Amino acid sequence: MTPALRPLRLVQLFPAAMNIYGDHGNRQVLTTRAGLYGLAVTVGAFEPGGDPGVLTQADLVIGGGGQDSGQQLVARALHDVGDRVRELVDDGAPMLVICGLYQLFGHWFAPAEGPRLDGIGVFDAQTTAGTTRLIGNITIDSPFGRLVGYENHSGLTTLNAGQAPLGTVVAGAGNNSSDGHEGGRTRHAIGTYLHGPLLPKNPALADELLRLAVLRRYGEEALAPLDDAAAARLAHLDDLAAQARTVASSRPR
Repeated sequence: MTPALRPLRLVQLFPAAMNIYGDHGNRQVLTTRAGLYGLAVTVGAFEPGGDPGVLTQADLVIGGGGQDSGQQLVARALHDVGDRVRELVDDGAPMLVICGLYQLFGHWFAPAEGPRLDGIGVFDAQTTAGTTRLIGNITIDSPFGRLVGYENHSGLTTLNAGQAPLGTVVAGAGNNSSDGHEGGRTRHAIGTYLHGPLLPKNPALADELLRLAVLRRYGEEALAPLDDAAAARLAHLDDLAAQARTVASSRPR
């Protein structure tokens, strides 16, 4: 008899407006790999005007990037649930927010046009619109190993003293092209400019997010052992990811 899959709840923030660089792929990687580890992921979405209660039981939270207009649309809605999000961060829930939502997880974002958008302060950082776009493949060294991705942003993010970055830029621009930092990390919440999407090229980070979610919900330090079929499937996915990483790392900006 096949053992029942253990539930895990993933919430995606503003998937309609904040997904212009393929960041839905992060959700797909998490749900696929979770299934191989014996987890059944239920995916919920929080959109402007939606039920904030969807966040209350979240085991893992993700969000993507969008245009400035998209950020203006979601900034108020995010601010309305800021306390819930910060409580989840304080409680150790893993999160991954990309580009536009990374900026709004800081204190504020000042776009090139229009009013400054207040963030929710998960990261002790702020972002100002720059005059040129920072575009191209990027490689960073992080506590989760070497990560590769693709950045496409004009926002210049500055981390305040004491705020941990996600990693150090090896090749690319990162937060602002000047201080060598990329992304931010508060407890298990990660913000970054790495698109592409990020997790298909960096499966080890996907597994770490899942491990942290399992640890918080079930108190277990490791993901479930794989059977032969699941191990073979995972090896195939990891081989594809390795190929993508090699190509991305070798291409010039």
